[in-house]
Order: sequence, then structure tokens, then C-alpha cells
Amino acid sequence: KYIGKPTRRVDGIEKVTGNATYSAEFNPEHLVHGYIINSTISRGKIVAINDKEALKVPGVRQVFTHKNIPEEVKIDSDYTDPLAPPGNPFRPFYNEDILYNGQPVALIVADSFETAAYAAGLVKIDYEKEEGCEVDLKANLQNATREDVPDPPEPRGDAAKAYESSKHQVDVEYYLPRHYQNPMETFATVAIWNAEEQGFTIYDKIQGVGSSQQYISGIFNLEKEKVRVLSPFVGGGFGSGLRPQYQLFCAAMASKVLNLPVKVVMTRTQMFTFGHRPACLQRLKLSSDESGKLKSINHEAFGETSRFEMFNETVVDWSGMMYQCDNVKLDYQLVPLDVYTPMDMRAPGGATGMYALECAIDELAIEAGVDPLEFRLINYADIDQNEGKPYSSKELRAAFLKASESFGWEKRIAKPGSMQDGNNLVGYGMATGVWEALQQESSAKAILTSEGKLTVSSGTADIGTGTYTIMSQIAAEIVGIPLEDVEFQLGDSSLPKAPIEGGSWTASSVGSAVKLVCHALQKKIFGYAQQSFPEELKGAIFEEAEFSNRHLSVKSTRFSYSEILAASGQKSVETSVNSQPADDRSKYSCYSHSCVMVEVHVDKDTKMITVPRVVSAIAGGKILNPKTAESQILGGITWGISMALEEEGMMDSRNGRIMNANLAEYHVAVQADIQDLEVIFVPEHDEIVNPLGAKGLGEIGIVGVASAICNAIYNATGKRVRELPITLDKLV
Repeated sequence: KYIGKPTRRVDGIEKVTGNATYSAEFNPEHLVHGYIINSTISRGKIVAINDKEALKVPGVRQVFTHKNIPEEVKIDSDYTDPLAPPGNPFRPFYNEDILYNGQPVALIVADSFETAAYAAGLVKIDYEKEEGCEVDLKANLQNATREDVPDPPEPRGDAAKAYESSKHQVDVEYYLPRHYQNPMETFATVAIWNAEEQGFTIYDKIQGVGSSQQYISGIFNLEKEKVRVLSPFVGGGFGSGLRPQYQLFCAAMASKVLNLPVKVVMTRTQMFTFGHRPACLQRLKLSSDESGKLKSINHEAFGETSRFEMFNETVVDWSGMMYQCDNVKLDYQLVPLDVYTPMDMRAPGGATGMYALECAIDELAIEAGVDPLEFRLINYADIDQNEGKPYSSKELRAAFLKASESFGWEKRIAKPGSMQDGNNLVGYGMATGVWEALQQESSAKAILTSEGKLTVSSGTADIGTGTYTIMSQIAAEIVGIPLEDVEFQLGDSSLPKAPIEGGSWTASSVGSAVKLVCHALQKKIFGYAQQSFPEELKGAIFEEAEFSNRHLSVKSTRFSYSEILAASGQKSVETSVNSQPADDRSKYSCYSHSCVMVEVHVDKDTKMITVPRVVSAIAGGKILNPKTAESQILGGITWGISMALEEEGMMDSRNGRIMNANLAEYHVAVQADIQDLEVIFVPEHDEIVNPLGAKGLGEIGIVGVASAICNAIYNATGKRVRELPITLDKLV
């Protein structure tokens, strides 16, 4: 009745009426406001801080710097979080050392935000700048290292020898600049220290309350139960909220020192002063025989990281997995730079690695004189080439077929520049997409009242993906309660433990826990019914029971939940479960797949690029809610267009300053850039991946889009641009 049906968001009315409360909108009594000052150099030391004029401003409570923050947060404190990479996590205000441009160096706390912001302009900071700022990936490849980098899959065959003896060869290099997430809601924290209970209540923008809870409890040496983190609504994250950001520390530290509730909200410019999708340089050498059969794949990548943490992504593994090839060599290295640690960003590693692979595959197909779609079918892999495992399910062939039929791929003319529309050169391009179908351990609790109201809870998040809605759908269907009588609670560290919302694993992880806890609730209801109505249910077994419309039915016998609870003397029935991935799952490779086909127009005179049409066929297992699912893929496609044609974080190599730290100059796709987007969900049944058969859709929508656009631009113009974004100047 509910699972698999296009359902409007259960939290939609709250959001469009402004009644959904985000972190910055909590205003406890006696609230004061913090404003952060950031460094203007990338490497060096703070020599002096003059805050006298700022402290004279009426309403200013304190100016916090490395000189006056509590010693307790410097000694024996743990700044790690669940996703901290190898190294030493950044510690705000720890000492005078500057590690990157934009580092927080002071916090002004005042009675109003405006006062704090004004006083911040009066603080004078002198620096001793170190020479030799290194922020350019390509200029520092000589410093690349494999230290603390997970090994890619073992080589197979002899890629170098096979390459040299092959008929068709491609030796290419691709570059992806750094990208910034820029969700609509900037990062914000309201921290409330309770001196009597020696604990925190914190409202934080985060993609998993457990992450902020671990971070704060570690810094202040508190039991986790003493730190309650709430995040009921999140205005977008895309990975930026997977790790706690520095405004959380600032608010909590100031609240504890001042014994007042403190709110700290980042400005849009400050949203560019922490993690980002790292810049990445990739080199690929591919070869095939005369028919287009792959003979060798050699893929090496260089990603940027900070000097204090070794952040890594899965960039090259996809090349070893995707296609049938006996000779493969993969390598991934990191280049430490004077920047903040990069972080996961929608389809981390996958969007990067598949961009280069799918462009190189297109180049080799053209070199071999084989249609790009046919080339992929020739080299189709039925098993995971890296691990030698079968897939839990793989409907990529069906995705190729559905996309090509809807797009009209057969109309493509291979020779570049052959298709035109008025003054536009027309190009068709395609790419394959892939993303992991992961499942994490997760817990859930369910309570059914005698009034027929069902509350299900788990400490997960909803970053705009529709978690509130799909969890309510699962619960309503299994327990047999109308959707409007189901409440799903999330975003509270006091609720049952759940993983961070990321990796496209929330539907599979939390959804599986919700399904299991609702089945457990069914059994309890059935048990109460057997106890209260032994004659009527004599010989009845649970497997014969049906739960619908607030009633339990077994053959011809039917009881309402209210009757069962009343007869049992219960006002409610509740249960909790912990869900883990099945043991059998490890025997299979679990992935979502897609086929993306794109039409581009390139103006002959101006070289202006437009994308009038995109078709994306997704094989993503069970689609729990086609309405929210389509929204996820549409968002991913839009971001893929943005990635291919617009996004580029620009940094001044002299001082490490981000030059376009705003939404005026850091270009992203807007409505005028988006035209006809079509999403096709390919039926895919999977009983292995998790109890729901759902694979997750948050990431797969972006993978392959940028590659398909690049390939279409080549088909239109005959010019191969191997550095993103593809702007008109690169085509002139």
C-alpha cells in the first residue's frame, strides 16, 4: 500500500510553511552570539592579537583566541570523529600555528550577531608568514606519497606488456579541480552548557548526531550520555556534514566558559574554509584489440590532502572492477598541501574516478572505431573483476537498453561535427555510472499506542533525501497503520543508534532496522492477541497473520489493535531491534548501476555549451518512493552538469586564499542551465543486498554525468577537453 508508491514528503508542509526548525533557529533564553575570525595566511604563526577595541564595544562578552581558551580542551582531549582519516584532526585555537588560509583564529561572543560581527572588524592580528605556500596539486606531484593510503586491488596480468602489443592505444591525463558542497543551509550550532548536570544540549547542523556527540564528548572528556545532540532538519549536506565543523567547537567551548547558550553560524564565505572534494590528477593508459576488446587498463591518480590528515578516496578501484580485462594495474597517491583536509562529497571517489575512466573508454572506443555503447557491451563484466565475486544483482544491460531506446542513441552520427541544429553543433555522449550498495549496523524502536498511533525512531538524519517519508512508509505498511498516524523520529542522539547519513546507505541500513522492528512489533501484537483470545486464535500461527487497517486478521478472525491492547491491559506495545548486514552478503558485490546519455549543443561562434537533454537509467534495486527517488537522481544530474561545465574552486597559489569563496563567482548550475531531464528506474530484484532490496540513490545520480557531457562535447566539436570544467574558452 505504501512501499514503492510515489508519496509526498510527510515533512513537506512543515518545510514550505516555515515550521521546520533548523539548527540556527533555536533561540533559548539568554542566548548570545559568536562570530569567527579566519586567518589570512596559509602557513606561519600568529605573532600578536590586539582585541582591546573589540572588548570595549557594548554587548561584547569575550574574545576567545589560542591564548585564553580553557586548558582542558588542550590536554588529553580527543578531537576525532567517526570519519576522521589517519593523522591528527584539526584543533581550533590550539596554538599560534597557522596550518591553512581560512583557519579560525578568534571567536567574538556578544549579545547580538551584528555586535559580534562589528567587533570582529576591530580585532587586529599580526602574522609571521612562512614562505613557500604549497596549494597547487599539479605543481607538487614530486611530494606524492602512499603512506597511510589503502592499497588498491592487486595488479592482474601484465598491463604494460599488453598495452605495448595492442592494436589500439589511449594514453591520456584528466584533471578535476577542487569542488565545494555549498548546501543551502550554512553550518550552525547552538550549544547549551548545563553546569548543574555537567553536560551539553546542542543543536547542530550535522549528517549524523552521533558524529557531533563523539566529537564533543572527546574534547571535553565527558560521557556520551552527557552530550545530547539534536538535528531534526538539515538544509542539505552532500557530505559536508559528515564530520563536525569548527563552529561546533566554538559554540560549545564558549558556552561552557560563559555558562550561557551560544549560537555560532558560519557565513557563506566561511563555508569555503573547511573540507571539499579534493583536486585530482588522473593518468590512464588503455588498449584494445581490433574488435574493441579491452587488453589493458593502467590507472593512476594523485589526490590532494592536508598536512595534518591523510584523506583518501576510492578513485582507481572502479577501473579494475567495471570492465572485463585481464591486464590491470592501479595506483593511488596523496599530495600533502597547505590546505584544510578534503572530505567526502557526493559520490566521493566515484564521481572523480568514473569521470576519467568513462572519458578514456570513450576515447578508446573511438580510436577502435566502435560505437561507445557497443564498446561497453563488448567489455561487459558479469562478475566483480577486482574481487572475483558475483553481483547480488546487476541490471546494467537493461539500463543500457532503456536509456538508448528513450534517448534515441541509434540516431547518433559518429563523425564529430556531423549533427547540427541551427547555429549549434550537436553532440551525443554516454557514460556508465556505478556506486556501492552499502549497509551499516543500525537500530530502531517502535511504539504502538492503544489509540492506534505508531511512533518509530532511530538516530539517523534527513538531509533532504526523504528519510522521514520512506521510513514512515515502511512502518505504515508493515504494521498496517495509515501513513498519517505514523510518526518517525530522527536527529536526536538519545534515540537508537544509527549511522551517519551518507554513502547512500541510509535507506538500506535504517530502513532495514525499521522493517525488522515493525516485524518484531507484529509478533508482540500477535502474542498479546493469543494470550487474550486463546479460543478464537486456537491453532493460529504467526505466518498466517495479516496486519492492515489497524487490525490483526488470522483466517476468519479479526481484532483491532485497540481491542488487543485493551484485553491485555496494555496502553501501548513497544520493541527495539539492532539490524546488521547478513553474513551471506559478504559473498557478493553489491552495487547500483546507471547509464547516462546526454545531448549537448555548442554554438559555432561563441562556443557556448548547453545541455538540452539528459536521460539517466538507474538500476538501484527496490525503489521505495519513486517521487523522492526521482528527486535524488534529478539533483545528481543537475550537479553532474555543474561539475562538467561550471564548478571550479580557485586558489591563489601565493597565499592559499580561495579566490571565489561565494556563490557569485563559484559557479553552480541554476534553473537556466537545466532543461529536459529524464529518469528511468530499471526493475531490479535483489534479495541479498538487504531485507528491503533497496540499494540507495543519493550518489549514483551524479556518477557518469560529467563524463557523458565531455564525450558529447567531443562528438559535437571534435575537440577533447580533459580538464574540468569545460568552459567556452577551452573550446575556442
